[in-house]
Amino acid sequence: MTDVKKLQVGPKAQTGFTLIEIMVVVVILGILAALIVPNIMSRPDQAKVTAARSDIKALSSAMEIYRLDNGHYPSTEQGLEALVSKPSGQPVPRNWNPEGYLKKVPVDPWGNPFIYLSPGNHGQYDVYSLGADGREGGEGVNAVIGNWED
Repeated sequence: MTDVKKLQVGPKAQTGFTLIEIMVVVVILGILAALIVPNIMSRPDQAKVTAARSDIKALSSAMEIYRLDNGHYPSTEQGLEALVSKPSGQPVPRNWNPEGYLKKVPVDPWGNPFIYLSPGNHGQYDVYSLGADGREGGEGVNAVIGNWED
């Protein structure tokens, strides 16, 4: 005869989470989301401002090389396009680089063209973006971002 011993298991083993445990986790996640999401959501705008400043610096560098080659900056009418293709009109570029100074004229991070003035209101030339709202003035991400802000 074989002895068959019954294996006894203590009180029912817990196999899942209770409703209260799930609710506590949901509340904690809600609190974290309320604190973190606003910070994350404001970052894309800040990244666009940083990208605009970077593009303006690149345009300014190309503008300085243009001036070294040609003895002057392009006129307002010749614009930033003078960095990509040889400009016509006055002042005539005397030693324009056949490869250009940029592959293409960038637009600002909000999809608007950068504005170029020569002579500028802040120096020999101004290159600027009107910011997120595309209008003069404004604050924060709507502020004008220009090459005079260094």
